[in-house]
Amino acid sequence: MRFTKMHALGNDYVYVNCFEEKIENPARLAQIVSDRHRGIGSDGLILIDRSQTADVRMRIFNADGSEAEMCGNGIRCVAKYTYEHKLAEAGGAFSVPGQLSCPASLNIEAAKGVLTVGLIMDDSDKVQKVCVNMGQPILVPKDIPVELDGEKIIEQPIEVLGHELLMNCVSMGNPHAVFFCDDVGVIELEKLGPAIENHSLFPNRVNVHFVQVDKPTEFTMRTWERGSGITMACGSGACAACVAGVLTGREKRLCTAHLPGGDLDLNWCEGDNCVYMTGPAVEVFKGIWPER
Repeated sequence: MRFTKMHALGNDYVYVNCFEEKIENPARLAQIVSDRHRGIGSDGLILIDRSQTADVRMRIFNADGSEAEMCGNGIRCVAKYTYEHKLAEAGGAFSVPGQLSCPASLNIEAAKGVLTVGLIMDDSDKVQKVCVNMGQPILVPKDIPVELDGEKIIEQPIEVLGHELLMNCVSMGNPHAVFFCDDVGVIELEKLGPAIENHSLFPNRVNVHFVQVDKPTEFTMRTWERGSGITMACGSGACAACVAGVLTGREKRLCTAHLPGGDLDLNWCEGDNCVYMTGPAVEVFKGIWPER
């Protein structure tokens, strides 16, 4: 099996071009290749395949083999791979209202639907950054899903491992729980992360983020990803944190997220209510995984 290792802000996945490769058991393969000691080493596996409704289709499998609905960092790498390996012809320009314009675009199918991405190339026509229209945030509890009543979950008290926390829930096609704090560096993420991920309130488990607001246009966050553990970045989680920050009056709609792996530019646009995320995508190396 030929594969490509890629990362976006250190959130790394093994990518397989299913235009050329056939994967029989992607859930099991994700567990094997993600192992950082006995495999390739990654946060999971992403398959790039043909689509009936878009330029390409992506499927995301976490390191534990579970399938995810969306990956903000992963979709940027899929866009880069698709363009540079000529799996599809790029479309016309893509603009973010009041922010930037990208010279080319692609449509990528994910479990949450088809997303449009804008491509920013260097002088050698290599994709350096990708802007993704992540769509409108989902705030209704049953649609996230989280088993609580009400129209939104904003600053909801929750007790976890003896800690009283205020929780904000947002779906960006996948579920997120956002907690604001004074210092993300002191959070025991390795303990709180799995406890919240597997809390009974979340029937599909949840991605967990602790966010420190540096100023209204910047925040620092750390993430425990559902099915993968602590990761260096979470694109959809950064979008959820932006939305939660605006709804709690902590942040502006146009802001920058500082993650352990680097920065993401975010814009929760008032005009169309969509969240736009812009950040890098990097190809690390190619290889061949032996048949087993």
